[in-house]
Amino acid sequence: MSEHMIAKHGNEILLQVSDLKKYYPINRGIFKRKVGEVKAVDGLSFDIKKGETFGLVGESGCGKTVAGRTILQLYRPTAGQVSFDGVDLVKLKGNNLRRMRRRMQAIFQDPFASLDPRMPVGRIVREPLDIHGIKENRKARREWVEEVFRLVGLNPYFVERYAHEFSGGQKQRVGIARALASQPDFIVCDDPISALDVSIQAQIVNLLQDLQEQFGITYLFVANDLSMIRYISDRIAMMYLGKIVELADRVQVYENPLHPYTQALLSAVQIPDPDVPRNRIPLTGQIPTSSNPPQGCNFCTRCPAKERVRKEKGIDCDVVEPEFRELESGHWVACHLYS
Repeated sequence: MSEHMIAKHGNEILLQVSDLKKYYPINRGIFKRKVGEVKAVDGLSFDIKKGETFGLVGESGCGKTVAGRTILQLYRPTAGQVSFDGVDLVKLKGNNLRRMRRRMQAIFQDPFASLDPRMPVGRIVREPLDIHGIKENRKARREWVEEVFRLVGLNPYFVERYAHEFSGGQKQRVGIARALASQPDFIVCDDPISALDVSIQAQIVNLLQDLQEQFGITYLFVANDLSMIRYISDRIAMMYLGKIVELADRVQVYENPLHPYTQALLSAVQIPDPDVPRNRIPLTGQIPTSSNPPQGCNFCTRCPAKERVRKEKGIDCDVVEPEFRELESGHWVACHLYS
């Protein structure tokens, strides 16, 4: 991590994920006999420092959203640990978990589906305050809700309106207000801009950055947009088929990508300058599924470097799973090219 980032965030870890797994059973027949598993999240390990934005990137269906919700314990993990400020969330239940949830919130991808159409938006934002007993009385809670509306750029007079009366960008601001109301330390941003117009996306991202600077919030930012993730993130993890294949500082990821999957994704990013040379890396081969992943490296069925590994390293990527190794300070890669 660069010196200015160390100065900004320090080295204090807020969240530590260790070998996190989330499998879903595949049942068939009259008696619903288990015949397999969908390995949505398959052994994630990383940490997030206080005050930083950790980007999680990958193709649709790679398990990013499931990972974020499993970290928050909205989905209970199959195995692994999630340590939040020194407390293992996996072991918590009932009221103990509920108390921790005040400090962890989520901003969901679809603002149209994440707001109850039958409730005024002010009541939606106030609900976490009622659940966790935040603020001393109803008047104080209403005043805080109005203040939160101001913080996210909404008129406080809108608290009595319903979700259908807002535009997409305004709905997402309501979603951000709901996440912010309990004054959390950590927010999972589950691709919060993909459902919005391009003209609104930058406004929402800038708002999230302003709130982070003002309140010291830590973000896990899940996204498909490589340009946006580069803009907002401090460190980035590239995810493929339930696993992290590369993790590094954003500068390292974009200027020195090491994993073939990262290189292929970045080669597809649109560059507005037509004079800049392009070196597109096409991906061919069979796309595997999380219910039937390859035996060795998850990326081996599409990897353009597989034959090179076989010739230079004598390793069969179809059989041997690569180790997730730190090649240089803070730069982790799972690829046989560097074994």
